[in-house]
Amino acid sequence: MPTVGAALADAEERLAAAGVETPRVDAEWLLAGILEVGRNALAVNVMRPLPEMTAARYADVVKRRTRREPLQRILGWEEFRGLRLRLTNDVLVPRPETEALVEWALGALPAPSAGARPLVVDVGTGSGCIACAIAHARLDVEVVAVDISGAAVEVARANVEALGLERRVHVVATDLTSALGEASADLIVANLPYLPDAWLDALAPEVRAHDPRLALAGGADGLDVVRRLLPDARRVLRPGGVLLLETAGDTLSPAAIGTLQASATATLLSAAGFVGVTARADLAGVTRFIAGRTPAGAGHTP
Repeated sequence: MPTVGAALADAEERLAAAGVETPRVDAEWLLAGILEVGRNALAVNVMRPLPEMTAARYADVVKRRTRREPLQRILGWEEFRGLRLRLTNDVLVPRPETEALVEWALGALPAPSAGARPLVVDVGTGSGCIACAIAHARLDVEVVAVDISGAAVEVARANVEALGLERRVHVVATDLTSALGEASADLIVANLPYLPDAWLDALAPEVRAHDPRLALAGGADGLDVVRRLLPDARRVLRPGGVLLLETAGDTLSPAAIGTLQASATATLLSAAGFVGVTARADLAGVTRFIAGRTPAGAGHTP
């Protein structure tokens, strides 16, 4: 029987040969998942023999990863701001950069008070990662999480219930904000499909072959869904309400196609009547996030 250490070394070699960027880390996560232990436990069990059935299961998941199936889809979950979220093929794998969008959203909310709970709308919720993270961090808010995909809505609802947030997070199947009332929300946060269609074929295999196209493709310049959202977002937000968007950023695409999508998004917000339009960079320094507020906000700044 192979030992834990030998199995990890073999898996690392196979994953590296397949072009996986973090072969050792992925090998460890896959084996930890099979053994139902934390990654740290592997280090103190390197000489432990792997039973034949366990070794066969491990070989199978390593083979899936060499075919560039995402690690998170093999494991069936991803961690987002400390919350474990279940995933299926119907939703995007939550990205670390989106955690910065949540941080900005939390900072843009009114301070906790004894009055009515602030209402946050998460548009294009997917797995529910943004909605759950905001509700978990702010116990005084209500969140409406919406998605046009019925399958994604089911995933989000399962995550909301697993995290015990169902009393304050309500998941709705609808197109953008069409089901929401006028002047009802304090904050809209959206990680919409924003990739220009020409980029899709050049994406990493983990994204191109496994993320749902509905959650990726944003039209010729990536802004088709943003353009549809803006007029209705103005209707749904209260005076001084804040809209926060994630974009592809002002950067180069995987296909080396230049984009100034964050800047273009800021221009669209201003043209739609939002004021105080502001941009922020992600952890890599890419200008990626755009915010604006509706007028008459009594000085509130996103």
